[in-house]
Amino acid sequence: MTDTTALAAMREDDGLDLNIESWLDEHWSPDISVAEWWTRLSADGLALPTAPPPHGRGWSRSRASELASAMVSRGALGPPSGIGMMLAAPTLLAHGTPTLIDRYVPKILSGQHGWCQLFSEPGAGSDLAGLQTRAERDGDEWVVSGQKVWTSMGQWADYGILIARTDPDAPKHRGITYFAFPMKQDGVEVRPLREMTGRALFNEVFIDEARVPHDHVIGDVGDGWRVANTTLMFERNSIGGEDVAAPSGALAGTIAGHLQRPAGSFANDAPALGGGMVGPGRVKQLIHLAEGNGSIHDATNRQDLARLHTLLQITGWHVGRMKSGNAATRSEGNLMKLRNSDITRLAREVSCRILGAGAMLTGPNSPSGGSAQEFTLFSPAPAIYGGSDQVQRNIIGERGLGLPKEPGPDRNTPFSELPKNG
Repeated sequence: MTDTTALAAMREDDGLDLNIESWLDEHWSPDISVAEWWTRLSADGLALPTAPPPHGRGWSRSRASELASAMVSRGALGPPSGIGMMLAAPTLLAHGTPTLIDRYVPKILSGQHGWCQLFSEPGAGSDLAGLQTRAERDGDEWVVSGQKVWTSMGQWADYGILIARTDPDAPKHRGITYFAFPMKQDGVEVRPLREMTGRALFNEVFIDEARVPHDHVIGDVGDGWRVANTTLMFERNSIGGEDVAAPSGALAGTIAGHLQRPAGSFANDAPALGGGMVGPGRVKQLIHLAEGNGSIHDATNRQDLARLHTLLQITGWHVGRMKSGNAATRSEGNLMKLRNSDITRLAREVSCRILGAGAMLTGPNSPSGGSAQEFTLFSPAPAIYGGSDQVQRNIIGERGLGLPKEPGPDRNTPFSELPKNG
């Protein structure tokens, strides 16, 4: 057997026999650096255990949940989070050359590189294929100019997954190329966008004749739309609830400065992406709050808490069906993302009802310690980012149900002849 085959076989066996508690006893210490802890996780395939060997262990969602629960119970820092783990690594594994995979994926899994997503533009959000950022070939490099917006974690990114127009005379969906783009260079300016939560998760990025090597192309030149759709599928699945990992307050990459801090120093830090996610922990928090102030006796609150629990359970089953290859439509990720929007809105409404007037107070001394209040402010975002609910319904209608597309120019019309977004 080759080394890779042997490692894959070993990890498949260990997926059944590895004692999670014993592994954590041996490897976790709050005194080691974040970099060392993430290196230990990635070296044993536990940074992303649901990934196939050699990068993960091919574990099921339930097995990965066991690891996450064990890490939470002892206060262990979760694995690297963010765009690298959620989007860049899966896309590279699906479309990257062996050289690109070897160059980038291990450093994503060990948190050495932070990544961002350079997709949306001021005039190309819902119509992403209408993007106008251009890349022109110059020998062994491409010269990129344009503007991106809503770039999550761009201020801390070493690299970005970038789509740019390389052939304006090709039809809109065919003249796009996908790059692994170095962020730390002249010609790249990142401006954080402050949200009403007080955080600055999103950014706008200005690119002025920045350069990216030709061997950083992911997929083929001009075939970036197909690769981008793979990324969007992973994004919708992740937003819909596919990822299972212990929370992490540390940021990956060389810019945030977290790698050399003690891993245990993040024990009381909020997750780096903020408190906008809804999972079983959120439901338990709301039940505890309702029991504490007596609002659990309100039948409407009990009914909505039960509905919230039910929707999360359905999401878990949905993910399991997808993992088993028994997906029923071509729009599973879109359906999951729509359900996540429903879950977020429901969690917001029931949390505000439970807190009453306390929902208008913020800070550590407010009810819920400010967690439910920050979530309420964040709650409109999931229905917008990763493709709005309206976009998801269009995709479900066209791809899942076979409904006719909305009228528009012929798909073979060169991009240069199309009217541009305002």
